[in-house]
Amino acid sequence: MDLRFKDELAAMPDLHHRLRRLRWFRATFRASAKAVTRACGVQFQIDDARLTRAFLDWIEIAEGQKVYAGVNRADFIVFAAGVALRELIRHDPARAVTGLDAPATGAGVSTSTQEIVRFWPEGFLYTNYCVSAVAAIHEQEFGTVPAIDSCADDLRTWWSYRENVAEVPACAVAFLDRFLGGEPNWIAPGHPAARHAMQAVNPALQGAAQPAIQGH
Repeated sequence: MDLRFKDELAAMPDLHHRLRRLRWFRATFRASAKAVTRACGVQFQIDDARLTRAFLDWIEIAEGQKVYAGVNRADFIVFAAGVALRELIRHDPARAVTGLDAPATGAGVSTSTQEIVRFWPEGFLYTNYCVSAVAAIHEQEFGTVPAIDSCADDLRTWWSYRENVAEVPACAVAFLDRFLGGEPNWIAPGHPAARHAMQAVNPALQGAAQPAIQGH
């Protein structure tokens, strides 16, 4: 994972609310693609119509679940980012068009990151954007940045990630939890009431959790 774009996001005041506006969502996503291009040499073509549909579906779902922000705000930020990741993967607005065989151009790009980018450039872009957003928002609101698990730099994990979300897009929520060092719920990743961090704060949610994976 390469989180240099996190600092660019964190410099934007009130990032959490800005990202909930289409204009800022599209602008920051495009800026994220440029950051990946600078670091890894892969250039992307962005389909604005697909990106807009991903945003609108994400906002609709996040708004419908925002009551859980009152249970555990820090965890809800991660969940909302996981839903955004799911919608980006579903609508797939980016296409890697050049640079897949070029060496990384940015300093400090690890070999493992380069391998992941070459394996699934679009998935890396979507995931890196969402992880950077979570890290920046947590830094603004809580003064800390979540630790990234070592599996985020493991190509074998990304093989599993790509295969699973192709079958069940909701698994993207669970994989984002895993990358951020959380405890994923693989059975019902799309249900905030089923999240371990939510239930730790409010054990009564255990009876409300839905017992089946929900792909959108």
